[in-house]
Amino acid sequence: MTFIALGYGDVAIAALLVLFNAALSLYLTLGLERRLLVAAIRMVLQLTLIGLVLKALFASSSIWLTAGVCVLMVLFAAHEITARQSRPFSGLWNYGMGAASLTVAGLSVTILALTTQIRPDPWYDPRYAVPLLGMILGNAMTGVSLGLERLLNAAVRERGAIEARLSLGEDFSNAISGFRNESVRSGLIPIINSMSAAGLVFLPGMMTGQILSGIDPVEAVKYQLLIMFLIAGGTGMGVVIAVWLGMRRLTDTRHRLRLDRLVGDPPA
Repeated sequence: MTFIALGYGDVAIAALLVLFNAALSLYLTLGLERRLLVAAIRMVLQLTLIGLVLKALFASSSIWLTAGVCVLMVLFAAHEITARQSRPFSGLWNYGMGAASLTVAGLSVTILALTTQIRPDPWYDPRYAVPLLGMILGNAMTGVSLGLERLLNAAVRERGAIEARLSLGEDFSNAISGFRNESVRSGLIPIINSMSAAGLVFLPGMMTGQILSGIDPVEAVKYQLLIMFLIAGGTGMGVVIAVWLGMRRLTDTRHRLRLDRLVGDPPA
């Protein structure tokens, strides 16, 4: 099978579908047409820019440039986590928790895969390291966002119940344990759904790309299984770390519920 190169006209034809969605939103007065068009334009600019960056990065194969790109990816992912919180922590805490959880989860899982399973030469080859980290970060970012959102909303909504348990002598970890478990569960649901539906409902992106480029389907399945397992591990690690850090920030050494550390906290 020969790889089929796409022209800009081919991409433009597919882009008409987004314009159709925008027109449909306008006709139905959904109010989403502006967001659709802005998101599409932003995607085009971002992907075009990253394509140019990756072309230069692949040509240099520098460990320092690769590390720099990976750090930027983590920082941008942490920013997206912060932007998705309706009740974030004040200051840099929300950003710091997102960055810390993604750094530990994303980089550790990526380095594990590069040094033990994929084994490129050199091991930091950006052709493997950057796309692999991107897939892990993208899914971990979603899980961490959902986990933190569920935890912080539950702390605000169930303030009375948590403080009642604290007043009865329970420590903070026990008083919020139910909400902690629900938060972790919420963060893991997307990757669980993806693994459950892969192969029957949809063909994952990496596997589809490899098949379209002429790779044997069985080999494409092996790579996709590896990627899904890595994503699941990274997502689980990131969600647990983020929720744990969120719990620590919600309390103090006296085991009090510190909702004053959230933005827009209602008065006591």
